[in-house]
Amino acid sequence: MKIRKAEIIDIDEIMNMYSSCVNGMLDLNIDQWDSSYPNKNVISEDINNQTFYILLINNVIIGGVNIDKIQDKTYLNIEWEDHENKFLVVHRLAVRKEYWNKGIGKKLMFFAEFLVKKNKFNSIRLDTYNSNPIAIDFYLNLGYVKKGEILLKPNKNEYYCFEKLIFID
Repeated sequence: MKIRKAEIIDIDEIMNMYSSCVNGMLDLNIDQWDSSYPNKNVISEDINNQTFYILLINNVIIGGVNIDKIQDKTYLNIEWEDHENKFLVVHRLAVRKEYWNKGIGKKLMFFAEFLVKKNKFNSIRLDTYNSNPIAIDFYLNLGYVKKGEILLKPNKNEYYCFEKLIFID
């Protein structure tokens, strides 16, 4: 198992991984994502910004996540614990459906926490769809705290914002 920065040559396999994840979510009636998002343009931009990471097993992309400092403007209305604004934001965490419940998402989140420590930041921020109970429980079980709700997309429910303070060992 290996985590590395994605390269543009990985894009088709990354999109295949997202397709697997989105189809699995839709099978569970979780409509957070669909065929229009996340899309190739968004992920290509993440890769070009060198903020998209992939997890590979036997050289096959199993999961991916974008980790950067960019937060949606709606985040400004949330009462965050980290008042120094030394944070990273997790976006578009996904795992191939056939690898769900095998600790892959957790490994990617622990990697995000490692980057926070490496950069001497204080926290991770993220959001997830309020109709995605699997993701909500996942983040709560990892110690994330729900900080509020935001509206991100038209014709979608609210998204819950989460934060975790990371302490440097």
